[in-house]
Amino acid sequence: MSLEKEHEQWIRDHLKRRKGERRDALKRGHGYGNRLFAERVWWRLVGHLHGLHPEYEVKDWRGRPYFVDFMWLVGALYIVFEIMDFGSHGTDRSKYRMDLNRGLYLQTQGYLVFYISLDELKENPDFILSSLRSALAPYFLSTNRGSTGHNRHSRMERELMRIAVRHDRILRPAEAAEELEIHPTTVVKHCRTLVEKGKFRAIAKGSSRRVTTYEYIGTVQSPDLF
Repeated sequence: MSLEKEHEQWIRDHLKRRKGERRDALKRGHGYGNRLFAERVWWRLVGHLHGLHPEYEVKDWRGRPYFVDFMWLVGALYIVFEIMDFGSHGTDRSKYRMDLNRGLYLQTQGYLVFYISLDELKENPDFILSSLRSALAPYFLSTNRGSTGHNRHSRMERELMRIAVRHDRILRPAEAAEELEIHPTTVVKHCRTLVEKGKFRAIAKGSSRRVTTYEYIGTVQSPDLF
């Protein structure tokens, strides 16, 4: 499934499960900046949108409900991502102050909060991606330890599956090797293992039937991707 189709399905699934104000908040709140984060950062970081909740309702220090842009639930952990637009936050000092107070309060309640600049998201998403990859690494590892997929697949195998998902399920060893900064032979070795495990399908071309690409044949919601 392509990124665009999965994004649309992801929003539809959340809308189906919501009613009233929670449904309305998702309809009006998941705008341009939020979509950029989902597509330019989260998809590239994880390879799917499973476990990420858009416009998630929480309570502030007064007990009043409001909706954070994204919530990632990792077991008992609550990780918040807020997309900060200068036009709606920086020019309104009261709103800016309120948003920061809410974030501070959430952190006192055990939430982990990340504020992300919309301008940076538009102009330099790679910086956000690399920063979150480092910051969230312990939580990805924690998720892996608690899943059966962790026992079946090595870290490199999961990374290759995520790369395939991000490229419409197709993995080209040379491109993956360049992205991961490893030798193509190493990529091919792990791809062959994934074929044996039923996660990849080898695609041969030409009269020589030489394998040039691999197709991920699992589900994009599989815990094996974590």
